[in-house]
Amino acid sequence: MARPRKFDETAVLDAAVDRFWTQGYEATSTRELAESMQMTLASIHNAFGDKRALFRRSLEHYLDGSLRARIARHEAAPSPAAAIAGFLRESIERSLGDGCRRGCLLVNSALEVTPADPDMRDYLNAELMTIEDFFRRCIVTGRESGEIPAGIDADDAARLLFSTLLGIRVLARVRPERSLLEGAARAALASLGLPPMPDS
Repeated sequence: MARPRKFDETAVLDAAVDRFWTQGYEATSTRELAESMQMTLASIHNAFGDKRALFRRSLEHYLDGSLRARIARHEAAPSPAAAIAGFLRESIERSLGDGCRRGCLLVNSALEVTPADPDMRDYLNAELMTIEDFFRRCIVTGRESGEIPAGIDADDAARLLFSTLLGIRVLARVRPERSLLEGAARAALASLGLPPMPDS
């Protein structure tokens, strides 16, 4: 019979996320992960596999507690247009509230991946596309309800909003200026005829 795990999985994954988020995937060694997680290398390997497998499990843990939860919360709002604007507003506030300027772990990882690692690239792309898909669903639903102009192309609008969000998250790491980030979001929303973001 397998012995039960003697660690708090949430706590050790939080520690792994923090290390990957702070240093990036490539710069983080397995020994540093073991130190942060307060586990032996053998225990990490037995529980999660190699560094790559641990990174993917850590990113899943991060996404469950942040991006996926945020998308579900905003998409449950009765107004699709307000869901889009609210998601952008929350992203800006999270960026400005990040005193360490770590940005978004998913976006950071996408910037770090190289063409030599197509499997990781495809995995990260699939996760990023959940954001574009969220925007697309909101546009389609809003058009059907009459809240969003019928002439807006859902695919193009989703790509514009997705690109704007990525730009906000990257810019915030080097220029965490409210006027800059809000200006980018306002311009994208206005160009699509969408309502403005709620006040901060």
